[in-house]
Amino acid sequence: MGKDADPIPEHLHSEHHRSQDMQGKDQGNQDQNNDHSHHRNSERSDTIEESIIYWQSDDQVSKRLEQVKKTLQHVVGLNKSFDVIFREMTFGDRRTGLFYLNGFAKDEVMTLVLERLTYLKPEQLTANVVKAIFERYIPHIQVEKVHKMSETINKVLAGGSALFIEHESIAIVMDVKNFPGRGPEEASLERVVRGARDGFTETLLTNVTLVRRRLRDPGLHYELIQVGRRTRTDVAIAFIDDIASSRDVESIRKKIKELDIDGLPLADKQLEEAIINKSWNPFPLARYSERPDVVAAQLLEGNIVLFVDTSPSVMILPTTFFDLCQHAEENRQTPFMGTYLRLVRFIGIFASLFALPMWLLLATHPEFKPAVFNFIGAQKLSKLPLLVQFLIGEIGVDLMRMAAVHTPTPLSTAMGLMAAILLGDVAVKAGLFVPEVILYMAVAAIGMFATPSYELSLANRIVRLLLLIAVAIFGGAGFIVGSTIVVLFLAVHRSYNSSYLWPFIPFNAKALLNIFIRQPVLNMKKRPSYNQTVDSTKMRKQKSE
Repeated sequence: MGKDADPIPEHLHSEHHRSQDMQGKDQGNQDQNNDHSHHRNSERSDTIEESIIYWQSDDQVSKRLEQVKKTLQHVVGLNKSFDVIFREMTFGDRRTGLFYLNGFAKDEVMTLVLERLTYLKPEQLTANVVKAIFERYIPHIQVEKVHKMSETINKVLAGGSALFIEHESIAIVMDVKNFPGRGPEEASLERVVRGARDGFTETLLTNVTLVRRRLRDPGLHYELIQVGRRTRTDVAIAFIDDIASSRDVESIRKKIKELDIDGLPLADKQLEEAIINKSWNPFPLARYSERPDVVAAQLLEGNIVLFVDTSPSVMILPTTFFDLCQHAEENRQTPFMGTYLRLVRFIGIFASLFALPMWLLLATHPEFKPAVFNFIGAQKLSKLPLLVQFLIGEIGVDLMRMAAVHTPTPLSTAMGLMAAILLGDVAVKAGLFVPEVILYMAVAAIGMFATPSYELSLANRIVRLLLLIAVAIFGGAGFIVGSTIVVLFLAVHRSYNSSYLWPFIPFNAKALLNIFIRQPVLNMKKRPSYNQTVDSTKMRKQKSE
């Protein structure tokens, strides 16, 4: 028989039980964390509304601050993301929580609001707490009461601040956002000698205000739509109500509202692809501008403008091929000089399209060359065929352009000179290129850079390459058939119910004349017909004396 076990001392006995209790609590916390982790991993929410309902069974603002905090922890990462702030305070014996994003809130305004709330007394909060705070103690203009939790979170993610009050199912949302951004600067792609120097920025409110400053028409409407389940990007549809086609406005509005995508992190370009069915068409079916004066002028013409938050450029619909060839500088000069500049620009654009294919055709098929053009052709022999020289030259110009974009400004000029002079000169002396190829490549490049629309210049380059290949393979027939196919391809495409080649197809002689000749302002009495505007007159008829 063994001896009886010695009894456990009292102090060790209590320590033993305390250790067991701590282990039990740790195990309970671990089980709870595992349940939360499993619950979090099981979430399959496509929208913020679904996520909130998943965590708190409904989309209403909870009356309990603890539940509000738990919802914010699971939905927006409170206590995980350093910029998500929930400041708990007590005003008049009533617990409150201020929810905001650290980088968006205006410190001065929020400090003033909180200072006013410290004056609250308990007896002032017995009847209607929200009404008392909303009407008396928040000295701010843009304030609203929100009942839904999803709407509250969306407004805070857009830059607002929300005040939750214990025992109240309403959140007070204050628009005190302060987005980081730069000041208006002149658009780099649309510079003018004389004219305004302000351009659009990445802030939507700044952009619409720049246009409103120039266009004080009460019929100018800005309709705001949020696109993207995750980005909730603000998109504003701008139009003049009594001028723009209501059918086009409704069509654009419907397409934007029906978008079901994660978001638009790349702003206007992604929106263009989403609402304009252009498939693999290289030509732009929307016009872009970074100048408020140009946008105001287009709105008066009956166009529809799309502003996308975080983008310094806006989209103008509908547009035509010839609209993309016009520049603000032409309207900043006299009609005569504006016409001259416009004609020179058109010559450069068409030279960038057809100068290289025409020269290659005449150089390789002398039978098409009139006697007066006997000087056209390769005067020296080269080690490479002409088509290969042109293809290498096209790729070289593209490489120079991309290198200039990614090169610091002080070095880009030196880089361009080095590439143009050294590489071109060495290539000719080495016998790889004939001098005429370098010359006509330079003409085509200048015409491409003279094109006001960057997207159109890239599309014209593709057309030029295709025409060069067609001429090299099929000769004169390839040039004629290729040019015809390009015209037909552009003719069948439309930009929101408008012909892309208007006024050439369908033909309108007077409108086509106005395209090439910059008319005086008082002579432009009608708006373009392709916009199908409600009011087509720009000037009232003069009363007879």
